[in-house]
Amino acid sequence: MLSGVISYIGIGSNLGDSLANCKEAVAGLSGIPETILEQVSSFYKTEPVTDIPADKAAREVLKNQSWFTNAVAEIRTRLSPRDLLTGLQDIEKVMGRARTFAGAPRVIDLDLLLYGQEIIHETDLVVPHPSMHKRRFVLEPLCEIASYAIHPLFGVSMRGLKDRLEDQKKVGIHQ
Repeated sequence: MLSGVISYIGIGSNLGDSLANCKEAVAGLSGIPETILEQVSSFYKTEPVTDIPADKAAREVLKNQSWFTNAVAEIRTRLSPRDLLTGLQDIEKVMGRARTFAGAPRVIDLDLLLYGQEIIHETDLVVPHPSMHKRRFVLEPLCEIASYAIHPLFGVSMRGLKDRLEDQKKVGIHQ
């Protein structure tokens, strides 16, 4: 058995075959060195969350985008948070992720939600993920596999965060 840090990865897609994209990303997680895929939540069909951008064209794209497929994976890794992030970004790159604007439709999105109980604030790496506690599409699948996990900043379980959630976006098991 691999020793290491339990981490949680948010998985999402709303371009092309979003369910197949998410499954491909899960398979990719198993290919990250010194990392074992422990479990994966069900796949959820989720209503897009959109922060309204100033750019009119971006607003139009967000208004008309497809619903997402989302899941959360639990991994055990010996990699540093930075190296794990690089592994996640490598999967995104191989799958054709193009970064255009915040909230843009994407073929795949892999977010490092939690890395053990570490709190990290760097320019391009913030853990725990700064929005996870506000997002039903993260907390539903995360609670399915780790409702007991404690948010290191708030000292509250994922179940507790979900119970306090104000996000009313629709989230349901992917059929």
